[in-house]
Amino acid sequence: MARISVLDDDVSLDEPTLVEGFPGVGLVGKIATDHLIETHEMVHYANVHCEGLPRVAVYRESDPSLTAPVRLYADPERDLVALRSDVPVNPGAATEVAGCLDDWFVETAVFPIFLSGLGREKDETPPDLYGVATGDGADALSLAEISEPPESGLVSGPTGAMLAESLERDRDAVGLVVESDPQFPDPEAARVLIRDGIDPIADIETSTDGLVEQAEEIRNAKQAFAKRMQEATEESSQAEPLKMFQ
Repeated sequence: MARISVLDDDVSLDEPTLVEGFPGVGLVGKIATDHLIETHEMVHYANVHCEGLPRVAVYRESDPSLTAPVRLYADPERDLVALRSDVPVNPGAATEVAGCLDDWFVETAVFPIFLSGLGREKDETPPDLYGVATGDGADALSLAEISEPPESGLVSGPTGAMLAESLERDRDAVGLVVESDPQFPDPEAARVLIRDGIDPIADIETSTDGLVEQAEEIRNAKQAFAKRMQEATEESSQAEPLKMFQ
């Protein structure tokens, strides 16, 4: 049965901003979301139980407690929620997972920020960031001075399914697309996502020094996860130029 299992009833949210972190190209969404959770000391708010998510249990170092692989973390002071996922989503289940989460989005009146990487070979120039939107989400992009897409494209995976759900329901939402390393975890791109996208839209301030200083450590820590994603690239949330399909 699809449900969001709230663990902390004392957490009070008022139309929060939600940052989605399903793993994808460069693991940018996951790295950015994990960093937000750690930096702002967000509390484990709820477990996500949706049909289509892998039936696995997660445990942590020096902690015998099991938890769900997809979880929600909250920061009531900043009215912020982050979706953390430790597993990829099968492409055939993306629509089902998106519909399950959308019910909670409606109930909680969240404003979602969806995150995706666009595979680009790394060079000396900083990765570009641009935004897409549904409903009145374009207003948030304009206020944050986030660039429009330079070319046509599409977003796939669970992130694409959630954007499609927002489009179908004419719900306010934004999607942030950042150029990312197509082969390796990309902390630099995640830093751009936070600094130039998430922070101005959510009206928060997040130190990203750790993403720069610990870039190599982060890449190494995420490398095994990235390898799993490469072995099943169709499961990744990613942005792709539309001309690839024409």
